[in-house]
Amino acid sequence: MVKIVSCKSLGMQTVYDIGVERDHNFILGNGLVASNCFNKSHSVAYGYVTYQTAYLKANYPVEYMAALLSSTSGDQDKVQRYIASCNNMGIDVLPPDINESGIDFTPRGTKIMFGLAAIKNLGEGAVNSVLEARETGGGFSSLADLCSRLDAKALNKKGLEALIQTGAFDRLNPNRHQLINDLEPTVEWASRKAKDRVSGQGSLFDMLGGSTEEVIFDDAPSGTKVDDYPPQEKLQMEKDLLGFYISDHPLKIVKSSSAIIAPINLSDIEDYNTRTITAIILVTDIKEIMTKKGDRMAVIQIEDLTGRAEVVIFPKTYEKVRLNLQKDARLMIWGKVDRKDEQSQIILDDMQPIDSVRMVKIHLSYAEAQESQRLYVLREILKTQIDPEASGKVPVIASIGESSQVIRFGNQYWVKDDVQTVEALVKGNFQAQTDGFVK
Repeated sequence: MVKIVSCKSLGMQTVYDIGVERDHNFILGNGLVASNCFNKSHSVAYGYVTYQTAYLKANYPVEYMAALLSSTSGDQDKVQRYIASCNNMGIDVLPPDINESGIDFTPRGTKIMFGLAAIKNLGEGAVNSVLEARETGGGFSSLADLCSRLDAKALNKKGLEALIQTGAFDRLNPNRHQLINDLEPTVEWASRKAKDRVSGQGSLFDMLGGSTEEVIFDDAPSGTKVDDYPPQEKLQMEKDLLGFYISDHPLKIVKSSSAIIAPINLSDIEDYNTRTITAIILVTDIKEIMTKKGDRMAVIQIEDLTGRAEVVIFPKTYEKVRLNLQKDARLMIWGKVDRKDEQSQIILDDMQPIDSVRMVKIHLSYAEAQESQRLYVLREILKTQIDPEASGKVPVIASIGESSQVIRFGNQYWVKDDVQTVEALVKGNFQAQTDGFVK
């Protein structure tokens, strides 16, 4: 290790790269030792790059995160992790917008717009056509406006559906179902308009020089009036076409509770190798497997707001939990992290739908929280509510003082029954209550 105590510029000097046939100790003779400049130069370079990126992240967080997301757009795991980082930094990552989004993730004030190139069924040519039309003719005012300004060969019906279903038209019309219903007649109308222009058969309004939106689009047709898709269906369309839930996420509603009850992010499970963890997750895929003995087991794919993981459910556990195991189910799971083929997976012990999760909440004054005898009594009461044969499934948390600072008790103090535990705590003169995980 070398400590730099001072430095000064020596101007331009010749530098030699010395190659040797075999290892040696760099002693040149007469007490002189050759200095290995390779590591020092790289340390300085890496340090400088680290300083630059830290400066950009601290001073231009939206632009920095947009660039980071764009640079990793081909890796869905990294993109999901960085979107979670954006949310923690207070930066919203918004769905694509037909008038705001660029090719890649684009900073817009304090928010980041999802890039058009990330939408499935929308090729590079279609994206370039949209951006070119927007640049030359300004923003689009409606679906009919877009269809009339773009060649159908450049942006086909499938691409238009993808734009609608990912929310790219939400600022123009938030009813995505209505836009899908209007799409076919609008495309046919735009096609007729294009043929009329080519053949010179413009409308009477065109010949009179009409140029307002009302004149140009007054005859644009629309489909039957319909209600918008249910929220969950809209989210699923986003997931199918973008790879992520963007406008919302089924687990966002329980984000604050999850941070207390199960503060394990799936993006970090490698750090918990061989440890038993509790996590709040969404089931994204289920694959049932038949063992050589004829028993059924399963491998499921899960995700949370930060990442994804694989869960193995062996036959005995699968028989116990399979009734609660459905695609898109929101669950609290217990399991052990296992490393296999350089990938971390979870071996499931148990699971429970988060809608049925209960917890015990204890309120302690500052004086109680600092009194060792009082804490000893609390611990002994909780011990009486723990099943020695199985891990408890009811979390226990405590709020301290008037500020209601929340502390999570370790899994070893989770209890088997929330009602009985509250009764025991109240008998011990503690202020306690039972509560649901999902509000």
